[in-house]
Amino acid sequence: MNPEDVDADDLRPEYDFDFSKAVRGQYYKQYCESSNVVVLDPDVAAAFHNAETVNQALRAMLQFAKQTSSLTAGPVGTQQRTAAE
Repeated sequence: MNPEDVDADDLRPEYDFDFSKAVRGQYYKQYCESSNVVVLDPDVAAAFHNAETVNQALRAMLQFAKQTSSLTAGPVGTQQRTAAE
């Protein structure tokens, strides 16, 4: 890099931005609340072609968990026995 170019302003005038008015992290909280990116391990990602197939699999697991939990839940108001009983 040529030392003479260091001071050269190569930005177009329409890209002029006043950094003194910038607010650091202005949208950070909003981004965190609305963002739900999940990184899959390579072996898991290989089993799915896209986000839709991942969502279908997770919905099926949620439905299965809901169905099986109702099968194992006892009547309302009863306590489960412990191994000591």
